[in-house]
Amino acid sequence: MARNHLRPLFDRVVIKELEPDRMRQSGLLVPPGSHEPPPQHGIVLAVGQGVDWWEAAGVQMPVRPGDHVVFPASAGTWVELDEARLLISRVTELLGVLERVEEPLPDARLGDARGEG
Repeated sequence: MARNHLRPLFDRVVIKELEPDRMRQSGLLVPPGSHEPPPQHGIVLAVGQGVDWWEAAGVQMPVRPGDHVVFPASAGTWVELDEARLLISRVTELLGVLERVEEPLPDARLGDARGEG
């Protein structure tokens, strides 16, 4: 069975939404009917080539396929393709890229200097 591939044009990106996380770090659960929907996040599947003046200005597409991004509920246009719900959005509508930051290991020498070790 043939599958379709959606190639975004210009400064647009194609995003597959991940399940919205309604649990806050504090442990509070945001109910589905709350007034302000939480920002959504997803995985970038494809990116456009950018806008023609970007190259002359030294601007590059800030996201690439595989990036986890955060976007507002009002971003872009939703389309159904091969039974998948995808968002087509301008890159400027994205709020940010989620990056994993490794926590530094506690340094035993710092504990000794503070009188804790």
